[in-house]
Amino acid sequence: MKNYFFLILSITVLFTNSCISQENPPLVETPDQSKFSIELIVDGIESPWGMDFISENDFLATEKKGVLYRVVNGIKNKISGLPKIYVRGQGGLLDVAIHPDFKSNGIIYFTAAINIEGDNGGNTALYLAKLEGYELKNVELLYKAIPNTKKGQHFGSRIVFDNDGHLFFSIGDRGNRDVNPQNLEKDGGKIYRLKLDGTIPEDNPFVNKNGAIDAIYSYGHRNPQGMIFHYKTGELWEHEHGPKGGDEINIIEKGKNYGWPVITYGINYSGTSITDKREMPGMEQPLYYWVPSIAPCGMAFSTSGVYKKWKGDLFVGSMKFNYLERLVVKKRKVIKREKILEDVGGKLRNIKEGPDGYLYVSVDGKGIFKLIKN
Repeated sequence: MKNYFFLILSITVLFTNSCISQENPPLVETPDQSKFSIELIVDGIESPWGMDFISENDFLATEKKGVLYRVVNGIKNKISGLPKIYVRGQGGLLDVAIHPDFKSNGIIYFTAAINIEGDNGGNTALYLAKLEGYELKNVELLYKAIPNTKKGQHFGSRIVFDNDGHLFFSIGDRGNRDVNPQNLEKDGGKIYRLKLDGTIPEDNPFVNKNGAIDAIYSYGHRNPQGMIFHYKTGELWEHEHGPKGGDEINIIEKGKNYGWPVITYGINYSGTSITDKREMPGMEQPLYYWVPSIAPCGMAFSTSGVYKKWKGDLFVGSMKFNYLERLVVKKRKVIKREKILEDVGGKLRNIKEGPDGYLYVSVDGKGIFKLIKN
């Protein structure tokens, strides 16, 4: 009887793994790469994690090892005044974003892995600071996830703003999938919402819920490294890394549970099953998922029309396969995928639409490039 049980279990796992290893449509296409070219804007950044534009020729860029640059007319200068950054594995200096009213107040925000407790390990934090030239002043810690851990994975993190005075940022599950993502009393595996001054909005979904963290906006996430508001609908779009398979694009709604790790389209890196569940009541389905994984990082809509037939399309970087992916989305369904900038020679860390309407991509070991459609 015991042997029969293990035989059935083995067959179930094998069936689950064989099903999940299949590529989900539409399969990615590779157009003529001569139609595209890239212009190097700034080089010498080992891991250009985050960036945001002050103006067309003036932008901020982070290097994961703990350097913040201001790039003016292609010349990068280090910005002083950062707090001590905890650099480990995927952690370090992460995203950067300018305040919606930066021209008036000079305020920027950034996320980073830090340790301020003096113990071992670190976790993701959100800061506010005043940028004056090439110096940060009045640096203020707005949020710090706890507890610290020496694990080097799943720090998140992206920063975006809505039009109602809110800031959203993400933190991954910190490698503790069975504890953090589904527990509203613990940080990790969440998207958070604050007011621009760092205070908690009174209408956050878990305010006054016994034991829950007030800043949480949604939960059940693995490692979100792409967030953007849809330029027409105003919806918050997010993508996150799956395990082996199951990278997701989600439309984030207030108070919703996105399922990790109770439901997933991925499996363990070892090939074993995480769960046999793909859906559960009360848990959201992704708009799209990748099997096999592309390791998505960075996310942007092309809205300007400078790329004639790409207006409204979604662009996502692949860190696993070193290409930029174009997704055509109609009625919340991905109907076409293309490899753009195939094999750029490094992991694509981020993608932004600049004030000039062009897409800018950052590549590990290379720098930041402007995408030209020939």
